[in-house]
Amino acid sequence: MAKAESVVDIDGDEPLVRTRIEGRTLIITIDRPEVRNAVDLRVARNLADAFESAENDPDIWTVILTGAGDRAFSAGADLKAVFRGEVVHDPDREHLGFAGIVRFDISKPVIAAVNGMALGGGFEMVLHCDLAVAASSAVFGFPEARVGKMAAAGGAFRIGRQVSTKIAAELLYTAESIDADRALELGLINGVVADGEALTAALELADRINRNSPLSVRASKRTLLGIDPGETRDDPDWQRIADADAELLRSADADEGVRAFVEKREPRWTGR
Repeated sequence: MAKAESVVDIDGDEPLVRTRIEGRTLIITIDRPEVRNAVDLRVARNLADAFESAENDPDIWTVILTGAGDRAFSAGADLKAVFRGEVVHDPDREHLGFAGIVRFDISKPVIAAVNGMALGGGFEMVLHCDLAVAASSAVFGFPEARVGKMAAAGGAFRIGRQVSTKIAAELLYTAESIDADRALELGLINGVVADGEALTAALELADRINRNSPLSVRASKRTLLGIDPGETRDDPDWQRIADADAELLRSADADEGVRAFVEKREPRWTGR
């Protein structure tokens, strides 16, 4: 039941998200390898469109999310776009969260195929996925504290539900990255494979899922994650993170962090 590859595009721009179907699985690829598949407004809209298409297609039973190239799954938000004053989220679909997906609980299993760095918002996308496989050279981390930000796309509370609180604190507070083997040891991913094999491994995992009743799998997902139809999961946590992030974004340190990143220098923190 394979279908031709397609692209998700907006406003006549070059396609930034590509999709293709293999059997019952939709493969969604962020296609900005030149900027490590960083997320800007166009990518967020493209991803939301692709996930909505997957949710509404009865022939799609599983979804794989990956990034183009071998350097990055995603480096998170496009900080250069942020510095230029651009909005990197879709104001028309705020309820879907960062990248148009981190608050989008589609009913079907989503597998991350991590083929390089998954940092910041990229790591948060992995945490939102139901399962993940990674290439041996993949790295994961929250570098937000280095640029005066926080893991506001769900990472600040989701990481503490997937690893111990002390490990979560270390990842969030130090802004240091971990490799794929450490991520597997901590239970953040389901497997490590050779470089270049992450997508193949994700497709194999999807095939194992697709052998089962899709209705049974979706019922298990709803129960496992506590998803109630018509309600947003983790509402109190999202409100808490929104309040903390809003306060942080008003600080001088937040402005200094992004400016230092763009100017390729060490930030001069003031704690204000």
